[in-house]
Amino acid sequence: MKAIITVLGCDRIGIIADITALLAKNKINILDISQTIMQDIFTMIMLTDTSECQKTLSELEEEMEKMGKEIGVSITVQHSDIFHSMHRI
Repeated sequence: MKAIITVLGCDRIGIIADITALLAKNKINILDISQTIMQDIFTMIMLTDTSECQKTLSELEEEMEKMGKEIGVSITVQHSDIFHSMHRI
């Protein structure tokens, strides 16, 4: 299963480190990543492989949202099928 994870918020040191550590803890592999800073706003989009993760997508989303609040960013987790379905319509 693949998931798209997006991160938005004010830039600060350690955002990528915090998020990737949580992904590694949950055995989630980053397949592709794009990140940039737009006028002090940190933006990152990751395509991830969650097939080895022991949590459901909703449990993962809840954990990521909690971390986002702790580090001051907004994190969303979406199943990649959502994007494939949108393009088929």
